[in-house]
Amino acid sequence: MTLSAGNFLLIGSILLFVSILAGKTGYRFGIPALLLFLLVGMLFGSDGLGIQFSNYKVTQFIGMVALSIILFSGGMDTRETDIKPIAKEGIILSTFGVILTALFTGVFAYLFPSLKLELGLTGCLLLAAVMSSTDSASVFSILRARNLHIQGNVRALLELESGSNDPMAYMLTIMLISFIKLSNLSFGIMSWTLAIQFFLGIILGYILGRITVFIMNHINLDYSSLYSILLLAISLFIFSVTDVLHGNGFLAVYIAGLVVGNNKVAYKKSVTVFFDGIAWLCQIVMFLALGLLVNPSELVSIAPLAIGVALFMIFIARPLTVFLCLFLFKKITRKGQIFISWVGLRGAVPIIFATYLYVAELPFARTIFNIVFFITIISLVLQGTTVPLFARLLGLIEEDYKHKDFAVYVPEDIAITSEIRVTPEMLKHGNTIRQLGLENNALPIMLKRGGKYIIARGATELQEDDKILLIAKGEDDLNALCANLDIQSCEIYRDE
Repeated sequence: MTLSAGNFLLIGSILLFVSILAGKTGYRFGIPALLLFLLVGMLFGSDGLGIQFSNYKVTQFIGMVALSIILFSGGMDTRETDIKPIAKEGIILSTFGVILTALFTGVFAYLFPSLKLELGLTGCLLLAAVMSSTDSASVFSILRARNLHIQGNVRALLELESGSNDPMAYMLTIMLISFIKLSNLSFGIMSWTLAIQFFLGIILGYILGRITVFIMNHINLDYSSLYSILLLAISLFIFSVTDVLHGNGFLAVYIAGLVVGNNKVAYKKSVTVFFDGIAWLCQIVMFLALGLLVNPSELVSIAPLAIGVALFMIFIARPLTVFLCLFLFKKITRKGQIFISWVGLRGAVPIIFATYLYVAELPFARTIFNIVFFITIISLVLQGTTVPLFARLLGLIEEDYKHKDFAVYVPEDIAITSEIRVTPEMLKHGNTIRQLGLENNALPIMLKRGGKYIIARGATELQEDDKILLIAKGEDDLNALCANLDIQSCEIYRDE
């Protein structure tokens, strides 16, 4: 069956439905949802149920749009306070780390006689450049879907690196393709192009991000739902206009997302929820398209090469790169560096970059595409399924992390929300909300007990380990309440 305009909605809806069911099932067994989306695409593809889809230009377009939205959403979810302490480490990993990974892996691939003969040194470096970045969609999905809370700055560094290293891998890929197509391209021209792409990506991303915040807060639309659509349109505009001006659009949308996410924006909560859903949709569609594009029967012949390169990247190139980039920095412990090395996940981005080789009509495009696809599967299976286990083995999980049981957020200029846990010491003052004197400094709204939610009233009886949601006018009132109840600190819920 050929995928066409006539049957697109039917096939597309079935693929989405099956993917979501597969993702729900896989979550129970610790299998990354993105891997299952990829496998669903392969199952329905030409070697499976027979859907014919081989348009690399369309796949490349889908990947570019999806990746720009995913990066913008990832930037919105990244707190400036989290990344500031590890900004230097993140920048080094996302630039020099990508170059080192590509260099180490490219030289290793050149040691295989078949790759040396078919690709040559430049082709092997191109293969490595395509795979050199840590995939943002995979990292965001696994760390956030599994709700992993890692000690120190490790998680923030991983999200910063994966969100900002795609531009370097993209530019290395494009420059090596240009070098192969135009053998007289000089190193100076490539370096200048690289600098311009980075400079424009950073500058335009920041400026357009600030403009976006201003527009969102002053446009005064009649329907609140339109704010999410407006921000989606702006994010795509930021990517495309930066690309037209020869800057790096991927870097620009990530930085713009950072700016928007770390400023007060109208209807921010609903916009964030909307972008989270759109980002998931983009990931599903992107991985499904890539799964449909591959022919599994062709992967058998390149399996030994792909396994060899994948194991080298996972166990040698990535750890060596991380240690070389971070050995001068003391903020990330040795265990943290080992964990960062292990979460060097490959995903949709390398496969998307591999489609550029088809568009450029390189003779070895199919070989590189199949190797990259196989390595992505190995990475998601070997690394993606063991990220939580690896974090626990290294002792990096924050076991006492405070989970927010109440998804209630109030804009800070109106009030603040907080959650407190009832302790035996608190019950010495009395076992009702009125006897505790909670109403003197804050308004009790609701309490959670054993998975059930109860409306909080003055006469409501409290039990140990109940969790009470409070709304206070400001931090002074909340701190006074905490002091009266001998609570060390009350966690404040920000409007994120």
